[in-house]
Amino acid sequence: MNQSAPLDANPLELIACHECDTLHRIPELAPGRSAHCSCCGALLLHNPKGGLDRPIALNIAALLLLVLANAFPFMTLQISGREQTTTIIGASQALYEAGMAPLAVVVIITTLIGPALVVISSLYVLLGVRFRLPLPMLRSMLSWISHLQPWGMLDVFMLGVLVSFVKLAGMADMVMGPALYAFAALIVISAAAMSALEPHLLWQRLGLPGGQPHAR
Repeated sequence: MNQSAPLDANPLELIACHECDTLHRIPELAPGRSAHCSCCGALLLHNPKGGLDRPIALNIAALLLLVLANAFPFMTLQISGREQTTTIIGASQALYEAGMAPLAVVVIITTLIGPALVVISSLYVLLGVRFRLPLPMLRSMLSWISHLQPWGMLDVFMLGVLVSFVKLAGMADMVMGPALYAFAALIVISAAAMSALEPHLLWQRLGLPGGQPHAR
C-alpha cells in the first residue's frame, strides 16, 4: 500500500494541485511512493515501482501486439458456403470502397496510426531517459505524447466489433482470427502502459521540473 510522501522535506519543485490549486513542494519520490495534496487529498505525483523498466516492457509488448493485430486475419465470415477473411487494414479498405472514405480514415487512424505513434514515441522517450541517450527532440516528443493519446481508440473499435458480432450472429458463422486475440490483449497492455507512464517524472529527469502544464 502506497503512502503519501512528506511534502515539506527536501523540496524539489513547486507544483499546484490540479483539483484545488494548492501549491506544494514535492520531494524526490522513491519507487512505489506517492505525493498527495494536503488540502483535498488529490494525487499529485506517483513514482511507480520498477522505475522506467516497467513502462518500457509494457510498450514493447504493446508494439509487438500491434504488429500481430495487423499482420494476421482479424475475422472470417462464412455465409452460404462463401468465406470472407479480413484484417483491420482490410476492413478500412472495404469501408473506403463502399463510399465511406471519412469513416475508413478514422478507423485506420484510431486503430493503427494513432496507437503506433503513441507506443513508438513513448518508447523513444523512455529509452532515451532510461539510458541517458542524447536523442534529438526528446522534450518535444514527450510533450506530444499527451496530444497523441486521444487518437488511440482501440476500445471503441473493439466495442464496434462486439456489436457487429451480435448483429451477424444469426446471419453468418464467424471465426475469430489470431489478430482479434492480439487486439484484445493490446487494449489491456496499452492501458497498463499508459498508466505506468509518469510524464512528470520524465520531465524531472530531462531537467525540466516545470514541464507539466500544472506545475508552477
